[in-house]
Amino acid sequence: MISGFPVLTAAEAASLVNNDDVIGFGGFTPAGSPKAVSRELAARAIAEHEAGRPFSIGVITGASTGPSLDGVLAASDAIKFRTPYQSDPELRKRINTGRTQFFDMHLSQLPQAVRYGFLGDLDWAVVEVCDIKPGGEATLTSSVGAAPTFLHRAKRVILELNHRHPAALRGFHDIYEPEDPPTRTHIPIYRAEDRIGTETVMIDPAKIAGIVETDLDDEVGAFDEPNEATKMIGRNVAGFLAGELRAGRIRPDFLPIQSGVGNVANAVLSAMGSHPEIPAFRMYTEVIQDAVIHLMREGRILFASGSSLTVSHEVLRDLYRDLEQFRGKILLRPQEISNHPEVVRRLGIISINTALELDLYGNVNSTHVMGRQMMNGIGGSGDFTRNAYISIFTCPSLVKGGKISPIVPMVSHLDHSEHSVQVVVTEHGVADLRGHSPHERAEIIIDRCADPQYRPLLREYLKLGGAAHTPQTFENAYALHRAFLAEGDMRKAVIGTKK
Repeated sequence: MISGFPVLTAAEAASLVNNDDVIGFGGFTPAGSPKAVSRELAARAIAEHEAGRPFSIGVITGASTGPSLDGVLAASDAIKFRTPYQSDPELRKRINTGRTQFFDMHLSQLPQAVRYGFLGDLDWAVVEVCDIKPGGEATLTSSVGAAPTFLHRAKRVILELNHRHPAALRGFHDIYEPEDPPTRTHIPIYRAEDRIGTETVMIDPAKIAGIVETDLDDEVGAFDEPNEATKMIGRNVAGFLAGELRAGRIRPDFLPIQSGVGNVANAVLSAMGSHPEIPAFRMYTEVIQDAVIHLMREGRILFASGSSLTVSHEVLRDLYRDLEQFRGKILLRPQEISNHPEVVRRLGIISINTALELDLYGNVNSTHVMGRQMMNGIGGSGDFTRNAYISIFTCPSLVKGGKISPIVPMVSHLDHSEHSVQVVVTEHGVADLRGHSPHERAEIIIDRCADPQYRPLLREYLKLGGAAHTPQTFENAYALHRAFLAEGDMRKAVIGTKK
C-alpha cells in the first residue's frame, strides 16, 4: 500500500481495462505522459488479437505523448479513436490509412468537451504523479495538460507514481478549472505570473484503483542545432519585434510571448534573448522548451507560464538539481488556462507559431501535407493566433531541397485564415500583413518571404487573378501541388492561362 492505496504492477493495472473503454491519459507532449500502463495495454492488445478477440480503446490526451504511449498502442492496433493532437510516426501512419479515427481539436477546448460529455463517458484516467497523499491529494509531474479534468470526470483512476520526478515539484503547478456556463466567471489572470488555483489535484479516493510505481524519464527528444535558415528566421522575428518596440507598438517593458514547439521555435527564442533591443520578457505559452530554461538562467526570461516542461533529459536533470532557483519563476497550468482565449486577449500575447504552408493572402495550413495527410494537428496554435495582440507565423521558404515551396497560391488545407494571421516570416524576410488588402498582401509575401526561384511562378499566378478583390483562378490554384504530386518538384509547375 502507498498512502492507503493498493500498489499494482503495470500489467495488473492494464488487466482492469475492458475492450472499448475510453481512457484519458495525462501529460502534455511526452512530458508527464504515463509510460508503464500503456505498454502493458499494448501487450494485452497483441495477446487478445492473437487469440482472435477484439481489444481497442479510445485514447484522449492533453496533446501529443511519447513512444511508450501513442507509439506502442498504435503499433499493437489498440487505438479505436484518438484526439486531440499527436506526433507519433506509427500513429500518424494508421490515421492516414484510416485504421485509427482521429479528430483534431483546439487544445483549449478539450477539457471542456470532456466535462460536457461531448466525447462520451470517460472510463479511466491514467495519470502520472510524483506524490500522493492518503486523502487523494496528488502532485503532478512535468506537465498538467487535461489531467485535472480527466481525474475528476473518469469513473476510475490509475496513478503512475514516477520517482524520476521529485515530490518537491509541489508548488510548480497552478490547478484551476473554470465553472461551466452559465455560472462561469472570468479567469482572474492579469499577469503571466498570477497564481489562481491550487498546487495539487484532489482525487476522490474511492475512484483510485491502484498505484503503479515507475522510475522512467520523459521521452522528450533532443532538439537539433539550428541551421542557417532557422537562425535567419529567428533573427528576422527578433528584428521585427525590435522594430515594433521602436515604433511604440509594443510597450517598453514588452509583452508576454507564446512560442510553438520545435527547432524553429527554439531558434526564435534564442534570437530574441540575444537581441540588444529586446528587454527581458515573460512567457505565457503552452510548452516550455530548452531555450526558455537557458534564457531564464541568463536572466533574459523573467517568468514562464505553460502547461508542460518539454525539455531534453539533460536540461530537466539540471533544472531538478537547481529546483529552488526556479521556484516562483515557472508555473504549470491546465491547458484550458494556458491556452484560454480570454487570457490571451487580456495579456496582449505575441504568438509565434510554425506553418506547414501558407498562401499569398495570409491563410495558413498547420496540419495537412498536400491537403490530405495529417501531420500532427492544430494543437494550440489556433487558441493563440486568433486572440493574439500580434500573431506571427514562421516557415522556411524551401523544403525537400527546394522541391517544395511552403508559400503557395492557395493552401491545400485551411487552419488559420487571413483574418487571424498578421505577420509572416521566412529566412528571406518579414511580411507585415496588417492593414493590407489581399492583393497587397500577396505582393508583400512574394517580395519578402518567398524563395527567389519560386517568385516568377507566384507572380504569374497573381497576374492571372486579374482585378478581383482576392485574385484567384481555380484552374491554377493548386498547380504547384499538382506538379509535386506528378513529378516530385513544384518548380516544374506550369501556371496556365485564365479561362
